[in-house]
Amino acid sequence: MKTLKDVSVGGTCKVVKLHGEGPVKRRIMDMGITKGTEIFVRKVAPLGDPMELNVRGYELSVRKGDAELIEVE
Repeated sequence: MKTLKDVSVGGTCKVVKLHGEGPVKRRIMDMGITKGTEIFVRKVAPLGDPMELNVRGYELSVRKGDAELIEVE
């Protein structure tokens, strides 16, 4: 299983499935990350956390822990 955390800088991926329960999953979906959404990884902070993404035309920062819950292809 490949997650968003595994995508390298400059890479584009497509969301396959969201893992996690309740409020965590809801927060990810509220940020616009839903099944079928394309995500471009703009950059990653020097210590690897957070990741800066382009999602649906806007910039978004996501923690590594949340990125592990997003299965991509």
